[in-house]
Parts: sequence; structure tokens; C-alpha cells
Amino acid sequence: MAMDKVTMSVQEMAMQMGISLSKAYALTREADFPIVRVGKRVLIPVSEFKVWLSARATEK
Repeated sequence: MAMDKVTMSVQEMAMQMGISLSKAYALTREADFPIVRVGKRVLIPVSEFKVWLSARATEK
């Protein structure tokens, strides 16, 4: 049974957004950006990332 990933790495997020890795890490330091820290790893919850991205798409 295949499971969809519930989190993605910063590298995966950068690739999906088509941005540099340094810009992706800069986003993770913003107060409203959804991240989960597991030890030293920074993970992005996929569902919360989609909500965050949708909210930015409607901003003018």
C-alpha cells in the first residue's frame, strides 16, 4: 500500500517551487511559514504548505 508523504524536505520544496535552495531556507525562517523541526532537520508539512501557498497566490 502506497502512502502519500505528509512532509517534504526543504530541497523538495525548492524544486517544486522552482526556487534556489538558499531562498527556500530563507522562507523557512519567516514567521508564518509552516515548518516542523525534527532534530536538526527542517520539514514542511505538505497540507499546510499548500494552504500557505494558496494564501500567497491571492495576495495583491
